[in-house]
Amino acid sequence: MRKKLTIAFMYDFDKTLCDQDMQDYAFIPNLNMTSEEFWGETEAFRKKNYMEGILGYMYYMMYKCREKNIPFTQEYLRSLGKNINFYKGVQNWFKRINQYGESIGVNIEHYVISSGLKDIIDGSAIKDEFKKIFACQYYFDENGQAVWPKIAINYTQKTQYIFRISKGIFDETDNKKVNEKMTDRRVAYQNMIYFGDGITDIPCMTFVKKQGGISIALYPKGKKNKVTNLLLDNRVNYICSADYQEGSDLDSLVKCIMQEMQLSHTLLLKQKQQRTRESKKAEPKN
Repeated sequence: MRKKLTIAFMYDFDKTLCDQDMQDYAFIPNLNMTSEEFWGETEAFRKKNYMEGILGYMYYMMYKCREKNIPFTQEYLRSLGKNINFYKGVQNWFKRINQYGESIGVNIEHYVISSGLKDIIDGSAIKDEFKKIFACQYYFDENGQAVWPKIAINYTQKTQYIFRISKGIFDETDNKKVNEKMTDRRVAYQNMIYFGDGITDIPCMTFVKKQGGISIALYPKGKKNKVTNLLLDNRVNYICSADYQEGSDLDSLVKCIMQEMQLSHTLLLKQKQQRTRESKKAEPKN
């Protein structure tokens, strides 16, 4: 067991850290469409062509840009990230939580596990706060144009990234090591906190909770009913307003969770040390 505890903070992105889907801020307005129009067309196209949901939206984004003569490049996608509107307190949340972790002897690592687009997240104000961003990606040709999805992460596939974080396997193309048995995990499941906002996060929330970690469902101010059933159905440990400011309910809750995890880690470490001492005493003397 590592002497210093590492806690993994894992976030969905859309409507968890920001208040809309990432496409709603600039991508859809640039098409001169409303959010309802774009997502409605996307869903109709997906169903008509019997297409998986994530692959459907990734294709339809490319299709609409071609239709509107908008270059669908990595540069363009990253430019969209600057328009993202984060919930209150998000932009200084990471620094504050890291500092609090240091004050109680805990190392904090932040991760994104999203079915959104990594390139848009990479253009946002908080991209450097994460140890790793797991999200959907395109393959870009020699002209910089997106031509094919190279990584697509749907809602159930998101759980594999929890395994990757636990084992420290960050190469998304490595499908062998992530399935190999590992006794000394980088981050134990019970030292994970998952932040999500709703039904698309249920597989991750349920898994983390069942493994002894903590799942928190977040809701916009005044819309608690969006996540109440997740708590009543025992799929999450807590529900909380998506207010990341210092002194908020979320801030206080997470700090209490960190304290409990650190206490449990310390007790386990002391028990292991005690067993080691007792074992040495029991060894026959020459």
